[in-house]
Amino acid sequence: MAPKRPISAVDGTEETDQEALNRATARQQRVASPSPKPFATLQSLELPSKDWSPKPVAFQKPLQLISFSYTPERQLVFDNSALRFWVEPPRNADLSYRYAHWIKRREEKGRLDGLLKAISEDACKDARSRAHVVCWRGILCKILIAPYEDRNGWTLNVMMVNNRLYFEEHITEEQLAEVDGMPEKNRQQTYYGYSFESWCTSTRPRRRGDKAEWGGDVDTNVQWCSVVKGKMGESRILIGGEVDCVRDTYTGQPDTFVELKTSMSIRPGNASDELRFEKKLLKFYFQSFLLGVPEIMVGFRDFKGHLKTLQSFKTLEIPRMVRGKPNSWDPNLCLAWGEKFLGQVREWMVEGTTSTTKSGVFVGRLIFTPGHGVAFKELDSVEIEEVQAGEERVGFLPSWYISQGDGAG
Repeated sequence: MAPKRPISAVDGTEETDQEALNRATARQQRVASPSPKPFATLQSLELPSKDWSPKPVAFQKPLQLISFSYTPERQLVFDNSALRFWVEPPRNADLSYRYAHWIKRREEKGRLDGLLKAISEDACKDARSRAHVVCWRGILCKILIAPYEDRNGWTLNVMMVNNRLYFEEHITEEQLAEVDGMPEKNRQQTYYGYSFESWCTSTRPRRRGDKAEWGGDVDTNVQWCSVVKGKMGESRILIGGEVDCVRDTYTGQPDTFVELKTSMSIRPGNASDELRFEKKLLKFYFQSFLLGVPEIMVGFRDFKGHLKTLQSFKTLEIPRMVRGKPNSWDPNLCLAWGEKFLGQVREWMVEGTTSTTKSGVFVGRLIFTPGHGVAFKELDSVEIEEVQAGEERVGFLPSWYISQGDGAG
């Protein structure tokens, strides 16, 4: 049977490898749990109504603590060697250019190891000791936008060490294999986003008179990442995420960061195109908001993969753009849900730590079903071994992190 087309192939917004993993997760959940409420017998937290009008939840402006780079050999180094600067791309740039030369990073489990290495540095010591939540930016984004997610489920593993919650995405070998085996057309559409980044970035700020040119063959092993601290409600959070580029000058803080996105051009007067794009803005918004990225640059392309127009969006202005629209969303509802979610997960983990598994470590699993909510279960010893995958780990956290006392701050 032919594979189903992802939503990106329908609405024209490029699908990343991570979004392909999301689809794989959702499909496995549907196969394993055909009931619309697969967690009826588990502890669960229902999604709020979209009409909910919660009290505003304070969100502290993210402050960068440290940055790091991944090299072409996928080595983590504490420098800015992978930092890129925004440059204007050429008109009608071909987003399939040099596709055959794409160096694609091997799909892997969503480990926290890189982030844990970063927060183990002295620059993060104080913030780490006070943090209530540690995870990658993408995980917190998934949690926050859950009230409006109607397609892709997700599964997270969670641990609590010294009163601090750690979340990692649970990705199976089957899901990794599905992404590796995606159809060629979908793979090329994924490449469009990476190609756009290469056309729009350079290793140095562009000088007046410089010609717009290709920024170098795509190598998804190479990344530049930022680690920030913030506060959502009463929860102090430490998150890390990839940053596409900075505008003009790197200040050591997120104030010049730029997020790059691609999408199909919106046809004039086509309400369906506009609605689909406005819905996508929810994810665009929180991906940038959580790291303190002030600007999102969207490249609109045609069906042949040629860049047609650019549009810059100020992150903090996006919610006003969709307010009152048919597909409108409320960022405060998302933050209030996130605060409620973290509080409930903490309760479940505190209750769970009163009993121990055969391995002597308590690991929880959170299963999100779109339109319904989140279920929670304790992993047994066999499931914990599956998560560890033969690696030196305590639960899903690396043994070195626990043994050197970083888990305690």
